[in-house]
Amino acid sequence: MDEDSKRILLIDDDQELGAMLGEYLESEGFRVEIVSDGVRGLARAVSGEHDAVVLDIMLPGLNGIDLLRALRESNQVPVIMLSARGDEVDKVIGLELGADDYVAKPCYPRELVARLRANLRRQQPAVAPQLATIALGGLEVQVAARKAQWQGAAVELTASEFNILLVLARAGEAVATKDEISLRGLGRARQTYDRSVDVHVSNLRQKLEAVSRGAASVETVRGVGYRLRVL
Repeated sequence: MDEDSKRILLIDDDQELGAMLGEYLESEGFRVEIVSDGVRGLARAVSGEHDAVVLDIMLPGLNGIDLLRALRESNQVPVIMLSARGDEVDKVIGLELGADDYVAKPCYPRELVARLRANLRRQQPAVAPQLATIALGGLEVQVAARKAQWQGAAVELTASEFNILLVLARAGEAVATKDEISLRGLGRARQTYDRSVDVHVSNLRQKLEAVSRGAASVETVRGVGYRLRVL
């Protein structure tokens, strides 16, 4: 991946931490813009000028949760949340609102870089020509274009939701385990008590059912994982 062209928006009011993370990210080849308040952060996040956003939850003016909620109304840029270690409520709320990943504070720069690269890598999958489109009934997954449609109507998905849909679509009638979904869809091994897969799948299910009026959904196979269901 050519990180030289990857632009990162870092929204955090901790100026010392922001400067440290920004310097580290730039040393890794990223271009970084740092914003210290939520209102200006939202304005920059919706600009479409960045490849990923690193978002702190505790912000002046507009907190990270409300910022993410407003951002997801119009923009699907990958978002990595910074959350206090052990604050599971904020993590789950963020994921439910469409965050793609999270890193606990105190934030270790190497972990943040690894998460960023994993999320950016999933934006540009290597796709064989014969796998460019997967059609299942009225559902069409355009792999190369990273788009999903139900009978021609767009299904608006975050990067992580699309990746999980792709894992499920490729599995067909087989069940995809949570471990497989985490590894192939989120780019990391699933950890004990990690609810990221469940929350992303729940969001995906709601969006599929809404656009298809229940004709497409994600079935839970208790104790195993999930399976795409298309009538």
